[in-house]
Amino acid sequence: MSNNTIISNFFEPNKCFIIAEVAQAHDGSLGYAHSFIDLAADSGADAIKFQTHIADEESTLEEPWRVKFSYEDDTRFDYWQRMEFTFEQWQGLKKHADEKGLIFMSSPFSLKSVEWLERLDMEAYKIASGELTNAPMLEKIYTLNKPIIFSSGMSEIQELEVVVNQAKSHNLPIAVLQCTSSYPTPPEKVGLNVMQLYKEKFGTKVGLSDHSGTIFPSLAATTLGCDVIEVHITFDKKMFGPDTIASITGNELKELVKGVRFIEQMRNNPIEKDSFAKQMGNMRSLFNKSIVAYRDLPEGTIIELEHLGFKKPGHGISAQNYKDLLGKKLNKTIVKNHFFSVEDFN
Repeated sequence: MSNNTIISNFFEPNKCFIIAEVAQAHDGSLGYAHSFIDLAADSGADAIKFQTHIADEESTLEEPWRVKFSYEDDTRFDYWQRMEFTFEQWQGLKKHADEKGLIFMSSPFSLKSVEWLERLDMEAYKIASGELTNAPMLEKIYTLNKPIIFSSGMSEIQELEVVVNQAKSHNLPIAVLQCTSSYPTPPEKVGLNVMQLYKEKFGTKVGLSDHSGTIFPSLAATTLGCDVIEVHITFDKKMFGPDTIASITGNELKELVKGVRFIEQMRNNPIEKDSFAKQMGNMRSLFNKSIVAYRDLPEGTIIELEHLGFKKPGHGISAQNYKDLLGKKLNKTIVKNHFFSVEDFN
């Protein structure tokens, strides 16, 4: 797939780019990693995203745990080592994603991981918020002429502004995602309002990287016109790992994709209310009310309100015009439920 193709998918007008984020949900199992590709493809996501960790290139034994969850890793460094795949294994994952029609993405955390991802011909970069100060890695990525998605989970506006301006100076397609590094993210911390702030301040595409463990923030973001949605995925929320509680299942992802596409259709097809009402003429006739005789009425009756009924269908004199008939004199005898017409009166 060419760079132009990924750009058209990534920034296609009026279409939200949906990323299924695996992160560490595979727990070091290559089989699970491949299974997540199948899950994302079956759910209709646009892209599958991993994280390419090479422990010796990005970490030390002094790195503390964010959450001490592992039963088998003594240190965070040990955990990153267990999360590693070889370059050949990454090649297999990329090939699998291509075969499934998914755009393959993986966040780098070192210069070495960027080198590997370039050898895979990865077509867009997602930068984790913790890497926004990794200047050597970012400077390398800027030279690659690939779209960049910046996450903002732990970042201040000023920090984001620096990297966005750097990417702009290289004329790169950019998206900035609102993200809250809270697992799971409660509704009061999702921050949908920040997307508009980014759009106005940076003039880039914007989106949401959600950690709520639900589909609701992503659907809400879509109604606001976001360009990118990223959600963590899991097979089951009881699976082992630090992020499963902030992830959605395959069935939820499928429902999310369905909802996003439905909302896009609504947003992309505004209606002109009066014109639409005219198109509904037959339906209006079925449901609107006409004026009818409430009972049998002899010739010469002077019409009063008690003589009138208001019933479907609406192909006669409209109920809204009933006052026009009051005081008029019938020129014929009519029966109950007769639909009044102007010919009934002198």
